[in-house]
Amino acid sequence: MDKTLERIKLCAQKLALALLLAFAASAWAGPRTIFIVESYHEGMVWDHDYKQALRLKLADRYRITGTALDTKRLPEFRHREMANKALAQIREQQPALVVLGDDAALRLVGPDLDKMGIPGVYLGINNNPRAYGPFKNITGVLERPLMKRNTVLVREMLPGIRKILVLFDRNEASRVIFQETFSGQSSYSIGGVQVELKMVDSFERWQLAVSGAAREGYGAIVAGLYQSLLGRDGQVTDENQVISWTSANTPVPLFGFWDFQVGADKAIGGLVLNATHQGEAAARLIEQILEHGTAPSAIFPYTAPQGEYLFSRTQLKRFKLQLPADVARRAHFVG
Repeated sequence: MDKTLERIKLCAQKLALALLLAFAASAWAGPRTIFIVESYHEGMVWDHDYKQALRLKLADRYRITGTALDTKRLPEFRHREMANKALAQIREQQPALVVLGDDAALRLVGPDLDKMGIPGVYLGINNNPRAYGPFKNITGVLERPLMKRNTVLVREMLPGIRKILVLFDRNEASRVIFQETFSGQSSYSIGGVQVELKMVDSFERWQLAVSGAAREGYGAIVAGLYQSLLGRDGQVTDENQVISWTSANTPVPLFGFWDFQVGADKAIGGLVLNATHQGEAAARLIEQILEHGTAPSAIFPYTAPQGEYLFSRTQLKRFKLQLPADVARRAHFVG
């Protein structure tokens, strides 16, 4: 009988110890991890803004980590290497969900992530997501530059304009936008205004295009993406240097597609896209997946809010431009 009681006591002690260890593990286990794969780099305003939006919405419930592929600054032959490093980190950390920021991250990391069974949410995607693979466990938010609506706006602000120059670098994101948004056409007409797209690989060629815009008959310039323009030293030119130089030296009014391009020493503005909206939309999808148990395959990709009117008071005054009354009522303004 004594031996039986002793065995019962020993079992009870082991059970109590197991429960204590389980409780301790539960108490010390941090919140579930969300891992962000940025296509670009920490210093980019676009990346900063969507990550900040994600943190504001989710950081009280989730541990947020991540890595950057740096595809704007690194040569293309390095991109796969960076993607493999990101995938290794994902395998090690086993996050609850992975956020794929912009096209390069979805293209380079998405297919392998989908095979792991870890759910993914993308944002800032300009291409058709199906171009990167048939995903079973990934959904997200699309981004579409608002060229046609901006052309109508520029025509209203500059009566009589006949030609608009749109400038892009030759990075992957620019090539995707050229195919998806511009349908692979470098020139087309909207409401009697000829829109011409030029893609350049160096800051010097960008400068030549800007300086010669008026001579070539353009009445306005729209700045596209320029974060991969190479300087004479072969290094990527700082994006702030590009937009401030463009603003200071443009012979015609300068407009933009994205909010980070607008400012007193930048572009006039326009109907711009906002990375904060992309991050907020992605956060809502993440909540659906992680907190309501919705499978990514059951969530159809959708386009984030269709832009906001944002303008620089300084630049409007510089070019003596007036906003249409209905636009002015809805617009936000910076310096």
